[in-house]
Formats: sequence, structure tokens, C-alpha cells
Amino acid sequence: MTEPRTAPGGMALTVRGLCFETGGVRILDGIDLDLGPAGCTAIIGFNGAGKSVLLRLLHGLLTPTRGSIHWDGAPAAQARRKLALVLQRPVLLRRSVAANIRYAMAVRGVPRAACDARLDKLLAEARIAHLATRPARVLSGGEQRRVAIAQALATAPTTLLLDEPTTGLDPAAVIEIEGLIDRIRSEGTRVLLVTQDPGQARRLAHDIVFLHHGRIAEHTAAAAFFTQPHSEPARAFIVGNLVP
Repeated sequence: MTEPRTAPGGMALTVRGLCFETGGVRILDGIDLDLGPAGCTAIIGFNGAGKSVLLRLLHGLLTPTRGSIHWDGAPAAQARRKLALVLQRPVLLRRSVAANIRYAMAVRGVPRAACDARLDKLLAEARIAHLATRPARVLSGGEQRRVAIAQALATAPTTLLLDEPTTGLDPAAVIEIEGLIDRIRSEGTRVLLVTQDPGQARRLAHDIVFLHHGRIAEHTAAAAFFTQPHSEPARAFIVGNLVP
């Protein structure tokens, strides 16, 4: 994996005192986080730690109960045009692969003259050019997720947020998607990745945010996290043990 490169217009993230409650249950509690504008950050932790909720809050899809989120000083809601979020279960239209990607560009007002060139680049980058005319909803799970990532990139975001992009996929599909993520990041797009797979975080991430019971238990460089974790929950996570 190559070193991170700052994307033109990449945004730094500042989170202070972030809390989120729903149905009387506190999901996130007092999150403080600072991230630079380059590289790949993996947000990891056990089930129920609040990883996916944090990602949605950072994107502006959810509103915090308390606290603040700023991208280069702007609230998340104002920065959303520079962000793209890919959910674990992508929502694709009943159209061809190419039409799904074209639709994303049309919604964002990409000039028609620029669409063809960008479409060809995205299809090639995601290695789905041979699927361009196929209905998106009949593809395999791994192919659909590559389409969803290409669709997200169609809007030229500075930061790509991915929620469990390889869950439930076979090893070959995982390799394809991890390769795509690394290519995206190496071209300068900032990546925030939620994953429960320590191996994936080790392969892709430059730094690790480890959530436990709605709090950040550790935030450190990936190499340090996997060789010298400071907390008992992090050590248990790395070796696959369970903790209360």
C-alpha cells in the first residue's frame, strides 16, 4: 500500500462532544475526533459499537443529539456535496449499470459533455466495463457493490465513506473491492471505512479508530494499533475474542 496523498480540495474533519441517542438509548457518547484530509481511516469495533451510526453522522445523513461535526470548518450538512456514502446494502435503480452511474451524475448536475468520459473512467476503474449494459439489480453482490462505489465516485467527492463494503462476499469479490478502494485512495480521494474485519483494516488503513460501547477507545496509526493496542477490548478484537 502506498502512502496517502492529499486530494485537491480534501477536507480535514473535526468532531467534538458528539452524542447520538435514539429511543432512549445512547449509541454514541462524547466522540472527539480529528482526521487529516488524506489516506484511509478504518473505523472498527464489535457489533453495536456505533460504527455505522458514526459514519452516517459524519456524512450528515443523521443529526447529532449533541456535539459538532465540521469538515474544513463547515458543518456536515453544508459539506455533503463533497462527501459520498456507500451503504452496506446499496440501493440501485432498475436500470443498466451505466444508467445508474449516469443518473448519479445527472442529479449532481454534471454537464452532459463530461458524462461520457467520466463514465468510461469509472467503469474501467471499478472493472465493470463489461457489465455496462447489464441490469444492475441482477448482478452478484460483489458486482453490485462495485457499481455502488462507482456511482458514488461519479459525483467526484473529496471523501468517500464506506459502510462494511465487503460483508458477506466471497474472497474473490473481497479482493476486487479492496483493490478498488486502494486505487481510489491512491488517486487522492479520502476514504473512511467501517469494517469488522481486522485483516481488511490492516491491509487498507493508515490509521484506526476503534469504537467500544459508543466511545473511541483508541485512535492511532494502523501499524501501532495492530502491534501494540492499548486497551483490552482492542486486544480482544484483534485476536477474535469476545468481550462484554
